[in-house]
Amino acid sequence: MTMLTPQPLDRQEDEEMLVPHSDFVEGPQPLVEGPQPLVEGPQPMEVAPADSAGTVDNQASEEPQASRFTWAIENFSRLNVKKLYSDVFTVGGYKWRVLIFPKGNNVDYLSMYLDVADSANLPYGWNRYSQFSLAVVNQIHNKYTIKKDTHHQFSQRESDWGFTSFMPLGELYDPNKGYLVNDTCVIEADVAVRKVIDYWSYDSKKETGYVGLKNQGATCYMNSLLQTLYHIPYFRKAVYHMPTTENDMPSGSIPLALQSLFYKLQYNDTSVATKELTKSFGWDTYDSFMQHDVQELNRVLCEKLEDKMKGTVVEGTIQKLFEGHHMNYIECINVDFKSTRKESFYDLQLDVKGCKDVYASFDKYVEVERLEGDNKYHAEEHGLQDAKKGVLFIDFPPVLQLQLKRFEYDFMRDTMVKINDRYEFPLELDLDRDNGKYLSPDADRSVRNLYMLHSVLVHSGGVHGGHYYAFIRPTLTDQWYKFDDERVTKEDMKRALEEQYGGEEELPQTNPGYNTPFKFTKYSNAYMLVYIRVSDKDKIICDVDEKDIAEHLRIRLKKEQEEKEDKRKYKAQAHLYTIIKVARDEDLREQIGKDIFFDLVDHDKVHSFRIQKQMPFNLFKEEVAKELGIPVQFQRFWIWAKRQNHTYRPNRPLTPQEEAQTVGALREVSNKAHNAELKLFLEVELGQDLHPVPPPDKSKEDILLFFKLYDPEKEELRYVGRLFVKSSGKPIEILTKLNELVGFAPDEEIELFEEIKFEPSVMCEPLDKRASFRFSQIEDGDIICFQKRLLPGKEQVRNPDVLCFMAYVKNRQIVHFRALERPKEDGFCLELAKNHTYDDVVERVAQHLGLDDPSKIRLTPHNCYSQQPKPNPIKYRSVDQLLDMLVHYNQISDILYYEVLDIPLPELQCLKTLKVAFHHATKDEAIILNIRLPKQSTVGDVLNEIKTKVELSHPNAELRLLEVFYHKIYKIFPLSEKIENINDQYWTLRAEEIPEEEKKLGPNDRLIHVYHFTKESAQNQMQVQNFGEPFFLVIHEGEALADVKVRVQKKLQVPDEELSKWKFAFLSLGRPEYLQDSDIVSSRFQRRDVYGAWEQYLGLEHSDTTPKRTYAANQNRHTFEKPVKIYN
Repeated sequence: MTMLTPQPLDRQEDEEMLVPHSDFVEGPQPLVEGPQPLVEGPQPMEVAPADSAGTVDNQASEEPQASRFTWAIENFSRLNVKKLYSDVFTVGGYKWRVLIFPKGNNVDYLSMYLDVADSANLPYGWNRYSQFSLAVVNQIHNKYTIKKDTHHQFSQRESDWGFTSFMPLGELYDPNKGYLVNDTCVIEADVAVRKVIDYWSYDSKKETGYVGLKNQGATCYMNSLLQTLYHIPYFRKAVYHMPTTENDMPSGSIPLALQSLFYKLQYNDTSVATKELTKSFGWDTYDSFMQHDVQELNRVLCEKLEDKMKGTVVEGTIQKLFEGHHMNYIECINVDFKSTRKESFYDLQLDVKGCKDVYASFDKYVEVERLEGDNKYHAEEHGLQDAKKGVLFIDFPPVLQLQLKRFEYDFMRDTMVKINDRYEFPLELDLDRDNGKYLSPDADRSVRNLYMLHSVLVHSGGVHGGHYYAFIRPTLTDQWYKFDDERVTKEDMKRALEEQYGGEEELPQTNPGYNTPFKFTKYSNAYMLVYIRVSDKDKIICDVDEKDIAEHLRIRLKKEQEEKEDKRKYKAQAHLYTIIKVARDEDLREQIGKDIFFDLVDHDKVHSFRIQKQMPFNLFKEEVAKELGIPVQFQRFWIWAKRQNHTYRPNRPLTPQEEAQTVGALREVSNKAHNAELKLFLEVELGQDLHPVPPPDKSKEDILLFFKLYDPEKEELRYVGRLFVKSSGKPIEILTKLNELVGFAPDEEIELFEEIKFEPSVMCEPLDKRASFRFSQIEDGDIICFQKRLLPGKEQVRNPDVLCFMAYVKNRQIVHFRALERPKEDGFCLELAKNHTYDDVVERVAQHLGLDDPSKIRLTPHNCYSQQPKPNPIKYRSVDQLLDMLVHYNQISDILYYEVLDIPLPELQCLKTLKVAFHHATKDEAIILNIRLPKQSTVGDVLNEIKTKVELSHPNAELRLLEVFYHKIYKIFPLSEKIENINDQYWTLRAEEIPEEEKKLGPNDRLIHVYHFTKESAQNQMQVQNFGEPFFLVIHEGEALADVKVRVQKKLQVPDEELSKWKFAFLSLGRPEYLQDSDIVSSRFQRRDVYGAWEQYLGLEHSDTTPKRTYAANQNRHTFEKPVKIYN
């Protein structure tokens, strides 16, 4: 993966662009000129994989060489240049210089870059990697020195890199600030250079014994996980032993795809593709290009495998390897009451923030929380009690997976952030430490929970993207390996452990006399650790060989390997060969009227020869004689030519001089496109006995024509042969011969047409029988179509002549229709024409469905990318023709979705349909209503319509319509509001009776929002989660919470025992303030209006036991990130 990762800025508010510099002088002044990578703040991004370069970390190897360069620029304020270079200095054997723009690079900031000094003289393809910082020294107070750091892969394309907005010019030139003293500016550059490995020639298998995984676009997160799982041999063996058959296809079977992937990782010599596996997940390309959460993928994949292993010899493997158990407990302090709950886990999430290492995280994990004050625990018959709450471990699994919480939500900045803090993890992890303080009383103390580190999964980059790779020691020896997509390299322990702790990296000082160390924030750090229990090591790190692999799998994969090798050799030698495609009369007879209708042949379906370019053409003719049984003396070859009208026809026979050339020379003469193919037509003349005879002499006067016959009644077109005619001759002279050719009576009246072209539209014109071929501009390779003259009364056939038939074929379109409510199921197919009108299409669909009124058909187009119906149906007669319905960007689909409406579509389009959930005053369950009214109707009209469809508590009940979203009320619709713009796709519309007490509001009464909520811990923060049905409540002046509780209990019909567990709180902007029974509720709610009142509400905190209503499903459409799903 190629990455761009700027480092953190010295000041949070500093939003600058980290870019190559550009020389832009005239015209408008953008930040940079041309398409430069712009990155705001420290936000790396992952881009498409490049073969030549991996991540910056990948490129860099060995210990860095570092040095500091100091540049004192005198008379700085009097500099009269746009840009200024420093002297050249050398670090790591490379020449560098600093480049500044004293008055800014088209910005009001000092611009400063590190530049490769000798870039113009370096060989093609050079690159080098550097970590560096640039600083403007404060000569009065050193602590105010402005310093910024980054790293970059320098190359021919990007030979300088740095900061366009380094510091404001106003600050730099202010004499009181200390950056200019005696008009001298002091700039420091700390540069560290690592040697770059040449990965063009690098062979992972040869160097390490292991191979990598190819990246599909953004799948490095998956690759690092797959390598980790593969290198747990017990897991690999179990995957091999999952039952699969030779009839399974990898793209449809997760077990077979994983077996295939693991086999290739074990036995291939080059990197392995993951496409079969992602296809077996049911992923389309969109899923492959989405970066997902590795932990989520790990869980989903393990759950899938666990499910697929059920009922097989390897059932329970996932649990045996990865499943541990912990005990959640709550223990009362003052009474004898304890509640425990056993839970299983496949991995543990450990806090990074505020923890210096893994042990500190485990300490935090089992930390005891005290439940007291407002947060007391309800202990059944004991009521509310002070209590201790915590977690202890019953047992740990043989393979312990630790997910480090490197990403969390920052509430102050309202965004996700990455935690790059230093976080240490040991090579050996002892979870029995301190007398087993992590273990529950039920834990088996005879099991020694001592673990060895097996894998370190690393994320390099920021919160919005980056790159993933893994350090693994497959056999738990001291030798570590780095698995980075396609490349595998040997690494020492320091690279795998210490360098992945995060925090700041301090580079060694090489220049004496400087006390300040070089520090760089490390954006590459561990986010997942895999430990293996020492006592289970021999069982887990077991031998896996060919006998563990099913024979059908070995045979299949070896055959695949051989085919791949053959393809590789074929490709490697391709430049030595020419492909010659030879079309014959037999091909034209076979294809015309079946596979093709226009032109003469599909060259991909004719006989092809792979011939060495150096072979003389005459020798090739002998190959043809052997292969096709046509003696050399009876062969005549014609070269095909592409005409200006985009047709492709035999143009002329090869000359004796051309046939004396080599195949390669002839291909270059015939083919201006310089591809590897030579296309020829083989003319073979047959005698009376149907045996080949020598080809006739051809003069300039002779023209070779090809003939097709059309039968209007059968709507059939076929190839019937070819003839030589004289250019001075006339079509009338060959009519008898044509009749004879097709078995018609000699005097049968036939009509002739010349097939001229078919793109962009069909051109097929009648041929004047009495004009000469020369006059009609007929030449070699032309096509004449003919047919019987239609007798009177026969004109009623659908396509009476060749032109009609050709136009029909050109526009013919098979369309697959699917019912909109079952978009994945095949429906029926209709043969239509691309130029059919809207009415033509719906008429044919109605006819097929046996529907009298075609206007009740509504069609919806297909999205070729998502393979789903588009969100909006086709409006009545809004498209001119069928083709417009099928086009999706640059693709043409062959799928349409249909609905049968209860009223004609033109009428429906004048109406608005709203999905409304009606809540009865006393009944629990909501009724879902589809209300259809004219678009100009009002909310009042909707409510009147609802009254006719539902049972009311009393005849004079008044209704209101609310907008509900995620269990909060956002709006009461005014009765006069037009329904045309109301959106029921994302919000739930709720209708309800207005309670009598709300109609009689006193002057000091308040109407407040009441919502149900729970508190959930997410990303180390307590978050309020709303659920259930929100409602309004009237509160009276001076009313205490105890009285409000009584009314809430009556409204919701909550039993006393249940209500005693509930807490009541005033919430403002999501923060709960718990209320006592004596608190005056109205004092908290000073605002009278209910619009916007979701910001303040009375919260009912209790556990969520309500069943989810079906109509709430559409509220899940707005999600932060697409979840990982494995569909098969």
